[in-house]
Amino acid sequence: MQLCLALDLESMEDNLALLSKLSQIRSDCFWVKIGLRSFIRDGIRLIDEIKALKFKIFLDLKLYDIPNTMADAAYSCFLLGVDMITIHASSGREAMTRVMERLNEAEQKEGRKRPLVFGVTALTSFDDASFFEIYHTPIDTQATLLGVMAYESGLDGIVCSVFESLEIKAATNPNFLTLTPGIRPFAESNDDQKRVASIAQAKENKSDFLVIGRPIYKENDPLFITQKILKEMQSL
Repeated sequence: MQLCLALDLESMEDNLALLSKLSQIRSDCFWVKIGLRSFIRDGIRLIDEIKALKFKIFLDLKLYDIPNTMADAAYSCFLLGVDMITIHASSGREAMTRVMERLNEAEQKEGRKRPLVFGVTALTSFDDASFFEIYHTPIDTQATLLGVMAYESGLDGIVCSVFESLEIKAATNPNFLTLTPGIRPFAESNDDQKRVASIAQAKENKSDFLVIGRPIYKENDPLFITQKILKEMQSL
């Protein structure tokens, strides 16, 4: 399992101060996730600052548009030099296929690795009732259908809750990656997440990437808690 720190503090200075405290972590299992709030506010400058700190960057913008626009946007992410991106699997098979074709072409042309691409299924802020109200189908059914579509479209993995991870892998391939938000490692508050899980549950359900934010950056000693989380992940 690998850990993605959700970087979502009030200012770029706060985000960079947090990363400075974590700068001694040099694990290959540690990523920094930049979401919409931080990227819209701080832009490419934040990416450059994090690159300078030598962290792997997960740009979590959840791209969703018509196929060609998504492919263009994914290529722009490639040019930024980030290591992982997200797109919405519900954008459809054509859009996902177009994104992967564009990125694979860029990788061959530019001679450097493209970012990992994950398709978003159902946000972990949904519960069964609120999801059904919009999509008229159960979460686990839709997540698996989108997971299969993403796998067949050539994506590297899927974003889902811990509780859909095993079923998606069974329906696709054990090596198809699952990235799972809503991790509360030590029974912290759920906040705005509905489908949350512990590290042990994530391990049991074969999650590959765990996204953790508030349980780290709300701590007085974020380095200690991050090291504790990484140790917990490795010990299970």
